[in-house]
Amino acid sequence: MDARVVARALCDWIGAQVRAARCRGVVFGLSGGLDSAVVAALAMRSDIEASLGVVMPCHSDPQDVEHALECARAFSLPVVICDLSRQYDAQLALMESALSTLESNTTPDTAPSFEYTPERLRMAEANLKPRLRMSVLYYYSNKMNLLVAGTSNRSELKVGYFTKYGDGGADILPIAGLVKSQVRELAEYLGVPRAIIEKPPSAGLWAGQTDEKEMGITYEQLDHYILTGKGPQSVVDRVEALARASAHKMARPPAPDLHLE
Repeated sequence: MDARVVARALCDWIGAQVRAARCRGVVFGLSGGLDSAVVAALAMRSDIEASLGVVMPCHSDPQDVEHALECARAFSLPVVICDLSRQYDAQLALMESALSTLESNTTPDTAPSFEYTPERLRMAEANLKPRLRMSVLYYYSNKMNLLVAGTSNRSELKVGYFTKYGDGGADILPIAGLVKSQVRELAEYLGVPRAIIEKPPSAGLWAGQTDEKEMGITYEQLDHYILTGKGPQSVVDRVEALARASAHKMARPPAPDLHLE
């Protein structure tokens, strides 16, 4: 991959998308991770009027905020810090309180069960974070006439490693054509701070969480399969299983075709 050529092409593409939408520029979440850092660098190199990074800690590792701000300084990117920790706690408490007062018009014999496993509860609570962040980005998008630039890469999109209506909610996906290893190569060319390039990829959904632990495979294995169609059968099976399970994330919601006259 020629990183210089790719960078120029993506910068031109971002500018074309912004102009086609008659917007001023782009807004994106700045997480302190590799993907958002690359999007930040590309945005600042693009021929657009404005770029805004939004740092949105939510009971996050303080180092992630430090890396986000280091990235902003490296590319002279304007940023706002919007700490969502208290909002997250309040919204979670509100929803749990409402659920505790659940009333049903059914009889005890026909009442549905709303029981859930600890794993489902953890995922529901974790996914609330990126969904809150998405609402913040679209607030700034609407207020400032900016496109929301998502930071998902090709590897994540292949296996659905993103939150539906969370970090998957975006107007454009500048690095969606690059697997993780290519994003890292582009980061080297763009001058992303070394600490960000070398840190283990994580969505920061809970303490100690990493992308590779969550997916059950390494990015190296995933990228190799995406680029070559080859790999150990265990990796192939895992990737395809994840892709099938997350197919709904990549499709529009199904609707009945009634053909009413």
